[in-house]
Amino acid sequence: MKSAYIANNDYSRRRFLQGVGVALALPLMECFTPVFAKAVQGESPRRFLAISNNLGFVPKTFFPATAGEDYELSPTLSPFAGIKKEVSIFSGTSHPDVKGGHSAENCFLTAARGPAKSGFRNTISLDQYAIERLGQLTRFPTLNLGINISKASRSMSWTRDGVLLPAEDSAVSLFRQMFVQGNAASVHNRLKALDERGSILDVLLDHTHSLTRELGQADRSRLDQYFTSIREVEERLVTAREWETKQKPPTNHSEPVEVADKKLIFDKLELMLRMVNLAFESDATRIVTLMVDAFSTPAFMLEDGTTTTEGYHALSHHGQEPAKLRPLEEADRKQIAIISNLIQRLAVTRENGERMLDRTTILYGSNMGDANRHDNTNLPIILAGGGFKHGQHHMLGRQREVPLSNLFVTILQNLGIDAPSFGSSTGSLNHLLV
Repeated sequence: MKSAYIANNDYSRRRFLQGVGVALALPLMECFTPVFAKAVQGESPRRFLAISNNLGFVPKTFFPATAGEDYELSPTLSPFAGIKKEVSIFSGTSHPDVKGGHSAENCFLTAARGPAKSGFRNTISLDQYAIERLGQLTRFPTLNLGINISKASRSMSWTRDGVLLPAEDSAVSLFRQMFVQGNAASVHNRLKALDERGSILDVLLDHTHSLTRELGQADRSRLDQYFTSIREVEERLVTAREWETKQKPPTNHSEPVEVADKKLIFDKLELMLRMVNLAFESDATRIVTLMVDAFSTPAFMLEDGTTTTEGYHALSHHGQEPAKLRPLEEADRKQIAIISNLIQRLAVTRENGERMLDRTTILYGSNMGDANRHDNTNLPIILAGGGFKHGQHHMLGRQREVPLSNLFVTILQNLGIDAPSFGSSTGSLNHLLV
């Protein structure tokens, strides 16, 4: 029988439970909320960088024609000529039932099914899943970044409750967060804000405990899950408070000059990746996501200084017109050149006698297999670093596409996480990379 208290009170059971969900989601909206450290210190840390361009690449000029170690680099991948043995190329992967063209862009690291369906709710992203299990020994548990990104609607990073984590799109802001301490007053204000969040959780806990006896068994079970989430948020707040009182690391690098113009998309990408370099070198974080929001990018500047006649999205619907394909293919090659530079920088950076590249897994790909047709199959995927065996084009899915989540399982396990599955995985790709 339904309780009279619940039935007659304006704070209905459904509204109450939904309200708790909102209250719990708000603290998780902050990318600056570390969790208790569980990882073992000692050896050089393992790191993970995931990058996505939400309009992908021109398939014809991206994918190599043959598989194996002797494959010939495609025109788009030509900037990898000097580091071919440092990268792995994958074709024939997808996220099962992640369809709907642009609707799939927020699912690249979640593999959540049915993004185009009514009532869709995203699931936890690979980076957040990893930090839940690794714990956190750095100031930032993860960094979620963006280039030209629509911060309110797009992100690579999502909480367990399917809440979008807004991306940081300012290289200057990121630099200051990592290296500029701020005066005593600003530190005091941040600590006060953290304390206020803690007091809100105290009130929420008191209120939910008082209502527990009024709920049925099913709702009590659901509420127990929320109590667990509250305790996790409390832990994050305690650790965040500890980091606020610690001195930020020094740096010999000057504050960068912001690239604000959206048409300078490649300059923005290069600058942000240099900030990622600094984040890894200073151990500010060990997990980074970066979305290149090509969909929101207007007409952009090409290598020769000219500007495209249309925005990135309009060009992506090229219909095989040479006038649209040329700037798109140039944009694809430029991005690969920038990634090649990043790989080479990490390869020459030493850490405890090892190459930082061998301790840093880089995933670069897209939710879009062919933007011209809004096709979300045969996703373009590049893997580098992480100590894996590279130098091949892995042509998978010749009969049936392989879940990209299988590669995610391999990445998680390489990070030291006991993860037999993730998302839509049916196994791993460990055998391909040893």
